[in-house]
Amino acid sequence: MYKVSEFSKMTGLSKETLRYYAEIKLLEPVYIDPANNYRYYDNGSYLVGRLLVYLRRFNFTIQEMLAVVNDESFENLEELIKAKKRGLEAEIERIQNVIQEMDDFFEMGMEDGRDDYMA
Repeated sequence: MYKVSEFSKMTGLSKETLRYYAEIKLLEPVYIDPANNYRYYDNGSYLVGRLLVYLRRFNFTIQEMLAVVNDESFENLEELIKAKKRGLEAEIERIQNVIQEMDDFFEMGMEDGRDDYMA
């Protein structure tokens, strides 16, 4: 079993994040020593912790991460990640369209005279 500080280094999750995840029941310690309240994690916790690091990078919300962790079979994980990817791809396309509109706006302004689009 691993103490919080060791587990934090292993997973890349800060102690504060681990405390928060425990509060919301996203990643709870497997054991809390009643004598000193030290929290301990195990190898199974490590796998979940690393998964949560990736899900955060993939822009999952806390609610989405809870849904993944509560589905202990991880049966829907691949589809959830694919759906998140599709959402990000749509956002990229939207941003590229906005950038193109900005370029078009400036080109229009330069051709018609700088002050025309400011009126």
